[in-house]
Amino acid sequence: MSDPLDLIAPVGALPIGDGWLPVADAADIVFPFDGSIVGRAPVSRAADSLTALEAAEAALSEVAALTTAQRKSILSAVHDRLAADAQRFEDLLVLETGKPRVDCRTEVNRTIVTLQATAEEVSHVHGETVPLDLQELGRGMIGYYTRKPAGVVVGIAGFNYPVLLATHKLAPAIAAGCPVIIKPAPNTPLATIELVAIVREVLAEHGVTGAAVQLVNGGPEVGETLVRDSRAQVVSFTGSAAIGHLIAGQAAPRKTLLELGSNTGFIVAADADIEAAVDAVLRGGFYANGQACISVQRVVLERPIAERFTERLLARMGELTVGDPRDIATNVAPVINAASADRIRATVERALAAGARLLTDAEIPAEGGLVPPLVLGDVPADAEVWREEIFGPVVCLTAVDSVDAAVDLVNDSRYGLQAAIYTASLESAFAAIERLEVGGVVVNEIPGFRSDIMPYGGVKDSGIGREGPRYAIEEFTVTRMAMIRPAPRKVTA
Repeated sequence: MSDPLDLIAPVGALPIGDGWLPVADAADIVFPFDGSIVGRAPVSRAADSLTALEAAEAALSEVAALTTAQRKSILSAVHDRLAADAQRFEDLLVLETGKPRVDCRTEVNRTIVTLQATAEEVSHVHGETVPLDLQELGRGMIGYYTRKPAGVVVGIAGFNYPVLLATHKLAPAIAAGCPVIIKPAPNTPLATIELVAIVREVLAEHGVTGAAVQLVNGGPEVGETLVRDSRAQVVSFTGSAAIGHLIAGQAAPRKTLLELGSNTGFIVAADADIEAAVDAVLRGGFYANGQACISVQRVVLERPIAERFTERLLARMGELTVGDPRDIATNVAPVINAASADRIRATVERALAAGARLLTDAEIPAEGGLVPPLVLGDVPADAEVWREEIFGPVVCLTAVDSVDAAVDLVNDSRYGLQAAIYTASLESAFAAIERLEVGGVVVNEIPGFRSDIMPYGGVKDSGIGREGPRYAIEEFTVTRMAMIRPAPRKVTA
């Protein structure tokens, strides 16, 4: 394994302003698997957020003036650098997130695809003409609109996919011509700082100010300072619903793009391929240690196949390897920290006390960061493990009489990010696509399947706005209308 801490970012400094700003504070970054210290991350303060905002505002005109060719070239160069450095990023992500290596590899690959796709979308940032003569007063007039950079973008990312989530904000901001300030989660900042260091090297090679892409790292006060400031014209946040709602209030009336949590529904129809559906739950319920907003949580089975599905799922749970996330064979490892594990255990214990059954025979450790893959049955409909996002390796099963009833049950949630259905029936598939109250429906694949070029986002308490290169670029731009009445041509004798 390459040395993941062979870092290019300067020690004790953060990319704030045009250069690297020395900061006095630092925090240990801990490997969730064994509690060892991975490294030290510089920590900024609220005053540093103000410095970053001032620098971003000063860079507005320069970044907005970048040509289409320049923006594309910058993103393409970042793509090439990251692709060449993929192994080091994978190693670093394993250590600071504690995710299994296979999931960290997926994160790096998706990040590379996102950069490539965003570079390709740069040339599509344009407006269109509008027929003003739909109104009689518009006869003879010319109407069109263009897209202009919205202003400074603040991007706040979650801990579970730190580099990918930062790139979902950083790359479209560059494409749109907006300076961007990234704030990673405090417990997983190292790989994101490295990403920004690479971006800044590329910016320098293109003669662009480093203030185009900055990063602050710290506690809630650091992010709140950014969000509340009127210079931040767009705030893009990925994280919990509770924090997302708070950010929406703090940023108002400025634009927020919120990609929040969910308790993903997974429907298995009576005509489904049972083995394929079981395989999907094994893949989709426990990847990233269950710490994914679209991991399988609520499995709704049509009654004729419920018993057979349950038997097959339990029989195959042994296929999941629990262990060291550095091992490519590991599927599940300790969650991000002991506090998260305690929360997950307490949620499961409350469900069991209310009548749910633990269907797996894995012993649940009383303390520490490990929560083994768990399957619950007979979960009360009002139990927190059913109603809210568990964000851990826990799957709940229930049975209903029809696909229609399954859709109703999945919709009975305050969340609506993504859902899935396994069925051999086109009628059932399209009925689910039409009726499920979510931002995306996946048929015969895990709901965790997310294409980074699709318009990704949720409804209800799962957020607002859409990510994906083309769609985030639109979110980071504003339209400017132009309505022209040509002056009458003067006739000279």
